[in-house]
Amino acid sequence: MSLRIAIVGYGKMGRSVERLAPEHGCEVVRIFRSSENGNGAALTQESLAGADVAIEFTTAIATPQNIRRLVEFGVPVVTGTTGWFEEISQIREITAAKNGSVVWGPNFSVGLHHFRAVVSEAARRLAHEEAYGAWGWEIHHAAKKDSPSGTLLALAEDISRGGYSRPVSLCANRAGSVTGTHEIGFDSGEDTITLRHTARSRDGFVRGALRAASWLAGKRGFFEFREIADELP
Repeated sequence: MSLRIAIVGYGKMGRSVERLAPEHGCEVVRIFRSSENGNGAALTQESLAGADVAIEFTTAIATPQNIRRLVEFGVPVVTGTTGWFEEISQIREITAAKNGSVVWGPNFSVGLHHFRAVVSEAARRLAHEEAYGAWGWEIHHAAKKDSPSGTLLALAEDISRGGYSRPVSLCANRAGSVTGTHEIGFDSGEDTITLRHTARSRDGFVRGALRAASWLAGKRGFFEFREIADELP
């Protein structure tokens, strides 16, 4: 039986979800465009009827209310929108109180997930090598609004989580139509270690979100993509 999806946000990511859904045994049953969904008003019990899960890619302003509405009506949600970190704790609490289901991630690329693990391991190994300073750099297309991106901030957290406690210099560029490149480096007077992930298209992000939607079926709680990526079908 197909997993029935509601798409919330019909920009480039939403359209890619619609295009790739059949490859993952998913059927798109409803599309909510941002123009019709101010403050989440289009998300109702009636309009969401028949949807097993919602995949949400909108804006930092819209996402928290969209998630509140979806959780209120019992629809599990996968969201890849970034820039709303200050409200994540509150959304976690609402999800728990309503026995809801949410998967959130700053980046749904499975390759990027493994890259994050490599970065964390590098940070662990260099944490006590005082000669090494660290940096993070990224470039995204000119239309990307948050800078630095949620992905670069997550990579900085991975470095810290790996035990590296010294400052990490972050830099972000926005230009052209670049899908996304992230670089982490460690430099000393003797050598430089550089780790880089380059996304070739948005399809990798979308496939990860679709796999997360399938994984979420029947589960309850607020999950981060990094916590569940190794379990994806």
